Amino acid sequence: MIIKVCGLREADNIREVAALGVDWIGMIFWPKSPRFVSMLPIRAGLLPDEAPLSPLTSLLAPKKVGVFVDPTAQDVITRVVSCGLDIVQLHGHETPTLIRNLRRTLGDGIKMMKAISVAETDDVATYKAYADCVDYFLFDTKCKTVGGSGEQFDWSVLQAYDGDVPFLLSGGIGPDDAMRVEAFHHEKCFGIDLNSRFETAPGVKDVALLRQFINDLKHP
Repeated sequence: MIIKVCGLREADNIREVAALGVDWIGMIFWPKSPRFVSMLPIRAGLLPDEAPLSPLTSLLAPKKVGVFVDPTAQDVITRVVSCGLDIVQLHGHETPTLIRNLRRTLGDGIKMMKAISVAETDDVATYKAYADCVDYFLFDTKCKTVGGSGEQFDWSVLQAYDGDVPFLLSGGIGPDDAMRVEAFHHEKCFGIDLNSRFETAPGVKDVALLRQFINDLKHP
């Protein structure tokens, strides 16, 4: 199971979370978010300062996910290049045309993930417009904000998802939800996304809570 921790922005906190063995680190490049990353040297953020990037370290380091909300193509391209992103997560009302243009420009090495906001079964079908242009989906709670609400939706509605693209389960997963995550089954669900319910402040994750949750998942 892929474990993605999203909404990080402090270099020391990023290093501590990465040391837990999580798979993906998410950083938000949307100025209206309280977790907005403005001036962070992301490349150095996952490693001790000035540490050489050995092949082994590079292999074990989490993948870097950049989260965008209705960006311009140039904004995404600039962040991918300057921050060394591996995955682009689009969390707004981006069009399939924008995603296809990004794929052509960035190449196959950069993966594309589209967030789908869900409250009921009918919302799941939104994925169909993007099924041929993304590598992953992320199903999140539909809310007034753009993600990070700490609220959950009824995960059972995802049984309506009949696509071929793998997805991450998101939306208000908290420290006490390890058993619920273990009990959720869908053949296309390959991981989870953790954010606001593991924070001490917006953008700062509680490493002890994350460590315990990951341990609970691995040793139910």
